[in-house]
Amino acid sequence: MPKIDRQDIQILCNHSNWSETGVQSTLEENIYNDVPSWQRFLQLLLLALGVSFTAAGIVFFFAYNWADLHKYVKLGLIEFLVVLLILVALFAKTKPLIRKMLLLAASILVGVLYAVFGQVYQTGADAYDFFLGWTLFITVWVLFSNFAPLWTLFVALLNTVLFLYAEQAAYEWSEMFVYTLLFSMNGLLLLAFLGLPKIFKLKSFPSWFVQLIALATVAYSTIGVSSGIFNEPEPSFKALLGVAVLFYGIGIWYGLKTKSLFYLSIIPFSVIIILSAAMINFSEEASMLFAIGIFIVTSITLLIKILLNYQKKWEK
Repeated sequence: MPKIDRQDIQILCNHSNWSETGVQSTLEENIYNDVPSWQRFLQLLLLALGVSFTAAGIVFFFAYNWADLHKYVKLGLIEFLVVLLILVALFAKTKPLIRKMLLLAASILVGVLYAVFGQVYQTGADAYDFFLGWTLFITVWVLFSNFAPLWTLFVALLNTVLFLYAEQAAYEWSEMFVYTLLFSMNGLLLLAFLGLPKIFKLKSFPSWFVQLIALATVAYSTIGVSSGIFNEPEPSFKALLGVAVLFYGIGIWYGLKTKSLFYLSIIPFSVIIILSAAMINFSEEASMLFAIGIFIVTSITLLIKILLNYQKKWEK
């Protein structure tokens, strides 16, 4: 068997005379984590914690010693650390994972550098300018490293730039238009992260990263559509609703094709929230609130039952 899990072993035990010793060895070989697996896990965990705590310590160091440091010392220390991390990542003979973690730490320090520069010289720039410069500066590192945690930082910065620009500069943009842009941007990023590795025959992105982008995309559509239901209809709401229906259909199809319960759960759950908001907007009487409660309980119970049926079907 190319892949064996606990249920396969249980079925074989119930319908064969498989010895206890054979079952134990199969569990240890295919199911249980051995010593090298735990060592690998601890190495990655400690490496991630070390880089994160080091970057956080540098940030707090500058925040605490702000008044006691000369401006050239502040800027020089951060620039020195950024250059040092980049040089080590490029020229040190170490594992690729460590190099990418150092690049992630350098990308975080770039944000610290921009913040210190803005506070030293009081540039008066808006917050979105700060995040935009941070995003543009690390773009090349993100593309060439192709490291999921660094991509996570990049996507978070893109969302922050768009949100702050709408809040501080684009006063004519409506709230619904902003949600439409955020949903469309994250939806296109999700399609790119799912499709480009297959097109260019690259290594697929980790499932947690893709699911995080999908969760953010569905969250924007859910909040946007639910908010639009309570406000006066506008073209942005119709556009968001149309794009959401298209993406939700693609998501259900992709979930069935890849046998992923994640997409088959977050999309219907989003639809349940949107329908509940529509029912509240229709009437706020006690009878309608009671009907909404019944609708939520019934729909979630039915959704769980359908997901369990799919899980049993795919396991067989």
